Amino acid sequence: MRVLGNYNRTYQRDHFANKSPSQDAEIYPVLSTRPKIAELVFQLYGRSLHPELFEIYESRTIRRGKYEADIQITSAGHLVSWRYEGITLTEIATAAHHPLPKKRRLMSHRLKGDRADQLECRGGIKYEVAFSLEPANAERFFTYQKELSLQATRQGMLHQFDSSGRWETGAMSYINVESRDKIFRVQAFHTFPDDCAVLRIQSSFQLPK
Repeated sequence: MRVLGNYNRTYQRDHFANKSPSQDAEIYPVLSTRPKIAELVFQLYGRSLHPELFEIYESRTIRRGKYEADIQITSAGHLVSWRYEGITLTEIATAAHHPLPKKRRLMSHRLKGDRADQLECRGGIKYEVAFSLEPANAERFFTYQKELSLQATRQGMLHQFDSSGRWETGAMSYINVESRDKIFRVQAFHTFPDDCAVLRIQSSFQLPK
């Protein structure tokens, strides 16, 4: 994996401590519509984010050994909150104009082209992410959507959004996870019919060996 903007940052554990909703003075509006592809941003936090900030369509919780993760499909993309021994890492694909907290935001990238990044936390926790935004012609795009639907019948999480009216088929979000003792992997695919584009995001949360 080609890594751009390689991060080798170390944070104290209390930077990742969970925070209750009542500790936030600011209140943010819920994002309930699918943003345009040009508006997308990927962010990583060293904290949890309040579920009420998002329109959530599918949700799953996975527990394996000493870690657990919440995986959610939202109107804009997805949210994954991973927790291990008091450390919380939350990744989110959302709209850039959706106001979210700045406190303990560890990564922020516009979702365009290809990019990869990584971060190391105190205690030997490693996080890696790679994403790509792929344009396609209409025929190839809708063939890809059908393939995602077939894949989702066998495994993973899928949500089909309503059509915007331009095409018969609406956007899709598909997430597949792999949970092992020392590593948790996430593969997310989000489609944008109006732009004929597919966003792929792959990330991993790794425990110390």
